[in-house]
Parts: sequence; structure tokens; C-alpha cells
Amino acid sequence: MLTTTLSSPPTSDLAIPHAEGVSNDEFRAAMSRLAAGVVLVTAHDPDDGPRGEDVGMTATAFMSVSLDPPLVMVSLRNGSRMDDLLAEVPVWAVSVLSDNQRHIAGRFAMKGRVSDRLLFADVPSTRGEESGALLVTGALATLECRTENRVVAGDHTLVVARVLTSAVPSATQDAPLTYFRGKYRHLA
Repeated sequence: MLTTTLSSPPTSDLAIPHAEGVSNDEFRAAMSRLAAGVVLVTAHDPDDGPRGEDVGMTATAFMSVSLDPPLVMVSLRNGSRMDDLLAEVPVWAVSVLSDNQRHIAGRFAMKGRVSDRLLFADVPSTRGEESGALLVTGALATLECRTENRVVAGDHTLVVARVLTSAVPSATQDAPLTYFRGKYRHLA
């Protein structure tokens, strides 16, 4: 009989070694062969400073989950700023980046980066009506989401959210920004 648990596994269970013969490097190399779209996940932290602060994170582990109801999922590294923020703030946004927005993806993927406020300074954007999060102008599509479920999965948390708004704001024929073998790629 299959049993499932709805609670998160104890932290000690997250350190279980890989299956025999599978190293981190081998797993990473295999997964780098999976091409992925690139999105910017954004949220507004109302408690950071007098007017709050906008937070952004580049993600390639983003996908559609369900059409009815409309659900999406993003994978966040446990303990990251975005993971901590989305545990507290239930609404957030996603901008599906185009090939010509590679510079935006790169700056929000940097480790040890400067304040997100400075990173957003020259990124054209509008504020979502439902989430209050920034939506990148010229993105291929934008979504505003409300978290419905969080599932701890190894060293990441899978955040499943209901789509509150969806828009294709640009009539552009731009190609999507993709990530393959550890680099941003042009879809040909």
C-alpha cells in the first residue's frame, strides 16, 4: 500500500546521499542537456524599508501544471531570498523573457549581487495590479500568481500557484530566451 505524507521531511532526511553511482557533477551534466525557458520571478516585500522593496530571481525551473484551474510551478532553492519571501508573501509575478532580455536574466542570476533595487533601476517595468510585483516590459508573457502549495523536495521548494492574471503584452516576434548546457542560448 502506498502512503503519502503531507508534512515536510525532517532536515536530516534531506542529506541522504545520492543513489550509488550518481554524483552531483554527473546529475548536473545530464540535466544541463534539458533546454529550458527563462523567466524572471518577482515579488514585492512590503516589510523591507519604508516603501518595501522589489525582489527578483531568474528561474529556469518553471512550468505549467494545470489548465483548470490555471496553475504554474517554480522551483526555489531552500533558504534563498525568494524562497523566504514567497513563504511570507502569497502573491508574486513571472515575466517570460525574450532572447533580447538576456541581460536581465544574467543580472538577477548573479550570486552575491548588489541590492535588487539597483538591479531594477533601469529595467522597464509596470507593477501588477493583483500582486504588486514588477512585470518586465517587453516580456513575451506575464503572469501574476497566488501561492497554493509549497512542497519541500530535496534542497529546493516547489511552489505551486494559481494564475490570477495572464497577458501577452508584446506583439513582438522575438524568440524566447532559453538555457542549455549552462548558457543562455538563441532558439534557431
